[in-house]
This record gives sequence, structure tokens and C-alpha cells, in this order.
Amino acid sequence: MFENVIIGQYLPGRSFLHHMDPRAKIAAVLFLIIVIFLVNSWNGYALFGAAAIAVYFLSGVPFRYIRKGMFPVFILVILTFFLHAFFTREGDILFSVGVFSFYEEGIRQGLFISLRLLLLVYFTSLLTLTTSPIDLTDALEQMFSPLERFKFPAYDVAMMMSIAIRFIPTLLQETEKIIKAQTARGADFNKGSMRDRMQAFVSLLVPLFVRAFRRAEDLAYAMEARGYNGGEGRTKLRLLVWGWRDTLCCVLIAAFGVVLLFLRQ
Repeated sequence: MFENVIIGQYLPGRSFLHHMDPRAKIAAVLFLIIVIFLVNSWNGYALFGAAAIAVYFLSGVPFRYIRKGMFPVFILVILTFFLHAFFTREGDILFSVGVFSFYEEGIRQGLFISLRLLLLVYFTSLLTLTTSPIDLTDALEQMFSPLERFKFPAYDVAMMMSIAIRFIPTLLQETEKIIKAQTARGADFNKGSMRDRMQAFVSLLVPLFVRAFRRAEDLAYAMEARGYNGGEGRTKLRLLVWGWRDTLCCVLIAAFGVVLLFLRQ
């Protein structure tokens, strides 16, 4: 399951989104994240769904790739939905199953929060899928650069953020390998008492931390061997250029946000 996570991965391509300036894509995703939490109507989410479909066609990412990558998120989405459906007791009772009663507001909140989670992961995944780690680092550095007058290490923070995002799929793949290895040695993560499960979890957590620190150390050695000494005095092979695609994207996103504000109940 973990090997299908797409957050942090980059898929080379020549689509509309691939040719956009990464600064525009980051700004668009941040704006969409804010707008997602402002939507509180079915019409708003229907419009968001249409926007998600349009962005998918502009990304050029295969649907099968997105479907496999979003599958692990559905487990968390389903859990989130049932938690709100069980514990939110507002509005009219829609139906009852045994001792559990499902209220109208609980179903509504569960669906809305589940949709928000799906949209957040979807747009964030498309950002990393269509933006190379180098472009992502350069964009974050330039967006943080106004803070340098306050002694803020813009380049270092941008580098750390891009490396952290890139390490998400790597660590998840390592987790998958460790789970299979420990299962082959007799560990069971799904059965037994709570104490047995905690012991099995420790057998997963310890080697995962060891591998994570080892990968971080190897990365540090590789950067030092290539003469990396921070952002001061460094030049760039490619400069970020703001084009018509980026302006069009910002205008459409702003108009989209205004329309969604009018659809708020």
C-alpha cells in the first residue's frame, strides 16, 4: 500500500502544468487549500470537483497512477467519515443501526471533511508530480527571499522542505519493505493483544529510524562530496521565468475563489 503513495514524487512530462512556473503552482495550491476550508455547500464542492477534473487534464498524469496513489488515502477518509458520523449528534436522526444513531449533521460533516482531505491530498500530489525537486527548491527560496532582511535562512529552509517532501515516498517504501521482512520473521501487526501489537510496532519503528538516519547521512556525504556549501554565492543553471500560463492560472484561481465565496451558505 505504501509504495503507491504519490506525494513527493515527480513524474516528468510536457503538459501545461509541467511548463508552469513553480511559484505560480505553489501559490495556487496554497490559495486552493485556504478556499477548501471555506467551502460549506454541495454546490461549492461540485465546482471544486469540476476544477479537479480540469486540473487533471492539464497535468498530463495518467489516471491509473493517480488512482493507485490515492488508494491509501481512502482508508483515512473512510475512518474520518465514520468518526464524524458516529460522534456528531446534531440535527435529525436519519437512521439507526443497533445502538448507533446517525444524525443529519454528522453525515454532512463527515462527507465535507472527507472531501476536504481528498482534495488537499489531490492538489498537493499534483504539485509534486508536475514540479521537479530543483524547481520546487528554487521557487521556495525566491518566495522566502523577502524574509532574508530579517536574517531568515531562505535557501536552507527551502532545501530542507524540498528534501523532506521528496523523502516521503522513500520512507513509505522503506516501511513497506520492513513490514514484509518482519512478517517473514513471524511478526504479526494485525492480531494479538495490544501489548503484542505494540511490540510488533517497535520492531517496525526502530529499523525505520535507523534507515532514515542512514539515508540522511548518505545524503549529507554526497552533498559535501559535490562541494555543497549552502546558498550563498551559488548560481542556477535555469532561471525561473514567469509566463502567460502563470498569469492565466492566477487570474482563474482568483475568479474561482470569488465564485466559491458567493456559493457559501
